[in-house]
Amino acid sequence: MVKIADQLNHSRENVLIVDAMNLAFRWKHQGASRFVDDYIKTVDSLARSYKCGKIIIAADKGGSTYRREIFPEYKANRKDAYKDDTAAQKEASRKFFDEYERVLEACDKRFVLLRYDGVEADDIAAYIVQQRIHFGFEQVWLISSDRDWDLLVGPNVSRFSTVTRKEQTLDTWDNPVPPEDYLTFKCLVGDKGDNIPGIDGVGPKRAAGIIEEFGCIFDICDAIPINGSYKHIQALNANKDQLLTNVELMDLVTYSEEAVGKMNCVDIENRINA
Repeated sequence: MVKIADQLNHSRENVLIVDAMNLAFRWKHQGASRFVDDYIKTVDSLARSYKCGKIIIAADKGGSTYRREIFPEYKANRKDAYKDDTAAQKEASRKFFDEYERVLEACDKRFVLLRYDGVEADDIAAYIVQQRIHFGFEQVWLISSDRDWDLLVGPNVSRFSTVTRKEQTLDTWDNPVPPEDYLTFKCLVGDKGDNIPGIDGVGPKRAAGIIEEFGCIFDICDAIPINGSYKHIQALNANKDQLLTNVELMDLVTYSEEAVGKMNCVDIENRINA
């Protein structure tokens, strides 16, 4: 069956990759219990705006097996965030996730839905970006408010947030460090939402200073031990192994095939080329 998206009068060389759950949270925050139709309309509207003839919906399923094998504490804080929910909040959450599953069923009929056990949407998007030329994609538009996806921004790869309504491109880049330093920046500051520790005493401003002085994450690790009595320097010296672990956890592109899994990569290629 011909996908609806492929019938649009837009180039199949332009692809829209949607962070499925991230977009769905738009309706969760509104308290909506029925949003399948609105979700589909939003995706179609974005595809028209960016003239994308191929639409891919990337969805998490069970969290990242790859990252938990490296760092068992990865996202271990997520359950604690909801442990004090009231009965009403738990019921609202159940209804939301039930509707989200209906959204994915509808997306599977219209678009290319990619969802695999133990794989996160970030990694699916990263794998496609890494293989952009191989897949014949000229322009990739990432739809997510998750700034982790800025790690994927590059030539002909841009991100749009439905929350801020802003585009993140190489020309509009607004992170504290240049695109080539963003991975190092994230490794230094960590990610509280994903329970990935950074270096104590190192915030955005200090991280930018460390990068300016020493270079990329591997140059920083090579420079350890660094002379200095400041607490953040001592913390940096004591956490070289954690920094290298953070690279494996946060570098979406380099480790995308490992994170997605070889058999799933084959399936992605088959579905995209179908």
